[in-house]
Amino acid sequence: MIRAWQQWLLATLTISGLTGAVQAGEHVDWLDDGKVLLKLGPAYGDAVIETSRDELGSAFGPETKPFAGTTIRILTQNEGPHGAISGPLTAFAPVFEELSGAKVELGLVPVTNLYATMMLDLQRGEGRYDATIIAAYFYGELINGNFIRPIGDLMASGKFPRWSYDAMPGAVRALYTWNGEGYGILNDADGQVLYYRRDILGDPAWQARFKEALHYDLPVPPRTWQQVLDIARFFDGKNWDDGDTLPDRGMVMHLKPGEQGHYHFQSLAAAFAMTPGDKVDRYHNVFWFDPEDMKPLINSPGHVAALEMLRAFNDTGPGEQIGWRLPDAWSYFLRGKAVFMFTFGDLGALCQERAVSRVQGKCGVAPLPGSTRHWDYAARQWAETPEPQPVGNTTGGSWHGVISRLSKQPEAAYAFLSLMAIPPVSSWNAQHGWTGVNPGFSYEFLPPDGTARLEDYIKAGWDRADAEDYLRAYHATFTAPTMLPYLRIRGTPEYWSALDSGIAAAMGGRKTPAQALDDVAAAWEKITNRIGRQQQLELYRAAIGYAPAAGTSG
Repeated sequence: MIRAWQQWLLATLTISGLTGAVQAGEHVDWLDDGKVLLKLGPAYGDAVIETSRDELGSAFGPETKPFAGTTIRILTQNEGPHGAISGPLTAFAPVFEELSGAKVELGLVPVTNLYATMMLDLQRGEGRYDATIIAAYFYGELINGNFIRPIGDLMASGKFPRWSYDAMPGAVRALYTWNGEGYGILNDADGQVLYYRRDILGDPAWQARFKEALHYDLPVPPRTWQQVLDIARFFDGKNWDDGDTLPDRGMVMHLKPGEQGHYHFQSLAAAFAMTPGDKVDRYHNVFWFDPEDMKPLINSPGHVAALEMLRAFNDTGPGEQIGWRLPDAWSYFLRGKAVFMFTFGDLGALCQERAVSRVQGKCGVAPLPGSTRHWDYAARQWAETPEPQPVGNTTGGSWHGVISRLSKQPEAAYAFLSLMAIPPVSSWNAQHGWTGVNPGFSYEFLPPDGTARLEDYIKAGWDRADAEDYLRAYHATFTAPTMLPYLRIRGTPEYWSALDSGIAAAMGGRKTPAQALDDVAAAWEKITNRIGRQQQLELYRAAIGYAPAAGTSG
């Protein structure tokens, strides 16, 4: 489907732009005013994206194919040519091939096999892949093994498509760098926010019924997780959406074991299991481990309370969601069947896709709420929170490319991934939910938070209120005073796999939340001891910015 903005752009170019073409190709038009048009073709709605010769870098030009005869191989998750992460790589590969003369081959594997496939290639020294689209939690192993190369020299050369880490909020930038040195190529910025039905929560009739039942005004948006649960329970089982005659639900989630359901728990638990403070110390702004001895915190009373609430939310959603992947849960919300969902940025963009969404113009978005109480590690007791504040997060993969030290074509691989990183391509990806590329950069946020133009989102098919809510919520999420620390130490996939198994046991009723998290803590101790406690402690301290007190040996 060609969107209105694409039709407008194509018409404008036909009238005034292409007459000045220096060279017109199937996927790239070089114009005599310095503009360059990138054309994705009919498989992607005949989208046209405008950049410039300067933005593409000095290595590229209408008569220049800097990587002619070269083949690059990029390893990534396989979600199909119109699916998350692999979709935009598939879409832009022909554009880069025409620009550069290179051939792009994508190594596509299930997301559950991506980490193992990458590590086998690197550890065996095979070098089959020039680059991998990684999740940020892969860094611990990659840095420890010296498996990836920094990219500062390639960025500074001016030869390749130009982008900057300066566009990233600090919390996002930290996921692309290690000890201040850049390794990751800008692509995705994951974090979780709360989606809600703005039309239903804002309806005076429903507000009156809610107040009669709960004896307080329905907050829009809710400010605490306790309010979210009240609202989800209130709406669960009622036929509040006019899409069908069947009862609708409160909260929908994606909880299939072995997938990404554990992210729900991480984002939710931050409000219960973190003690806010001005800096990171042993008791403040910590979540995963005690930074003095690497003992797990995952079974603290705060974490247990969060898992209990996750189970309560599950009771307000469809029973099938215990086995759902992300797209299944998103589809349920998009069909208008749930009043709440907290998940990644993909959903906000998918709400605008009329082919799959019934909720465009009704999709409210807010930062994840706070909690009326949190666990105080220093006092070892619950602390009441009179004015709950949201805890920001970068939960998820923030999927982006890194260059293998084994690559025989590092410049070509970097150039392709950097094409995806230039602002016009990055913004186009973020505006389209199917890409799996979420917003997080200054040129995607509206003033005063950034430099994006609301009219560009509207031309791309977005509802005005939806876009404003969405972008405001994400900027607040990535710049919150208190942030959920991101785990990037060795063994992170193992730690999270153990957590995922524990959550599945609790959600399935095989264990209580306390039993499940005690077992997770025991499993984490084994992982830490096997890898090496002192090494893990040092990595963990560096990852969260913890400086031990003078005289502490660690």
